[in-house]
Amino acid sequence: MTALEAVAVHLPPTAEPIELVGEHLGLTDRQIRLFRRFHGLDQVRVDRDGDLTDLLIGAAKALAPLRGNEHRVKYVLHARSLPVAAPYPHNPLHDVLGRLGLSHARAFTITHHACAGTLLALDVAGRLLAAEPDPEAMALILAGEKTFTRDARIVPDTALFGEGAAACLVRAEGEHDRVLSYAVDQHGEFDGRLADDPDLLLRYQRGYPELMVGVMRAALDEAGESWDSIRLLLPHNVNQISWKRICREVGYPPERVVLDNVPAVGHSFAADVLINHRTATARGLLRRGDRYLVAAAGIGATFAAMVLQH
Repeated sequence: MTALEAVAVHLPPTAEPIELVGEHLGLTDRQIRLFRRFHGLDQVRVDRDGDLTDLLIGAAKALAPLRGNEHRVKYVLHARSLPVAAPYPHNPLHDVLGRLGLSHARAFTITHHACAGTLLALDVAGRLLAAEPDPEAMALILAGEKTFTRDARIVPDTALFGEGAAACLVRAEGEHDRVLSYAVDQHGEFDGRLADDPDLLLRYQRGYPELMVGVMRAALDEAGESWDSIRLLLPHNVNQISWKRICREVGYPPERVVLDNVPAVGHSFAADVLINHRTATARGLLRRGDRYLVAAAGIGATFAAMVLQH
C-alpha cells in the first residue's frame, strides 16, 4: 500500500503583503479588501533571487531521509500546475536531478491536473513502485512553482499564488501515512482563462462547492470512512471562506481543517497539500492510526481527494 516516507517544505524568506501583490497586479482597493477580509489572505511567499530549480532543491534538501538514500530513488515526479515552467529547451527538473545526485532516476512532470497534481503524483508513484522488484525503492515527488506571469499569480476573486515548495518521499509499502483511497473528478466544461471570461468564472464558482464535496465523499466511501471518522482535513490553500462553507454543508468541524497557511503562505500551486501535511505533523495534530482527508482542485477543472492513515 502506497505510503509517504517523509515530507519536507521550503518557504522562501520573503513574505509579500497582499496589498503589494494587488498593486503589482493592478487590483482595486475593493478587490484587495475582498482577499483580506473575506478570503482570509494576508501575505504570500516569494523568492525574488532564486529560480524554479532553487525552489525545488530547497524542498528536497529539507528531506533528511533522502541523504544517503539517493541510490534508492527510482523515480522523480514534479507535480506542476502550469503546463510551461521555463523557456525551451531549459528543463529545471533535470537540473534538480544533477544537483541532488539523482541523475540515475527516471524523471517526468505531471501537469494535467493543475493544483490537484500532487495527489495524482502520489497515485502514479505508488503504481510505479508496486511494479519495482526492489522493495526498498522510493520515488521523490516535488511540488512548487514560480509566479512568473499574471496568470500564475492570481485566480480572480479567489486566490493569490505564492512560491512555497514541498518534497515527499514515497514507498510502495510503509507503516505510516498509507494511502487508503484516491478519487478524481474532471470537468472540462470549466477549461479556459477565468480572468478573461466572467461567465466561465461565475459558473466555476457556483459549481465548485458541490463538485469538491462530491469527490471528497467518493474518497471517503472508497476508504470505508465517514466524516465522523476523519481526524483532519488537509485542503489546498485557495482561501478560508470556501472551506468554511464546505464544512457547514457537510457538518465537519472547521477547526479540524488545516487553514494556517492560507494567510501566511498563500496558494502554492500543487504544493499546498504537502505544506499542510507538514504543518499538521509539526503541530502534533495527527496521531498514529488517525485517518485524514486530503483534497485539492485544479483549474481546468480537476477535483481530487485522498484518504490516508497516519
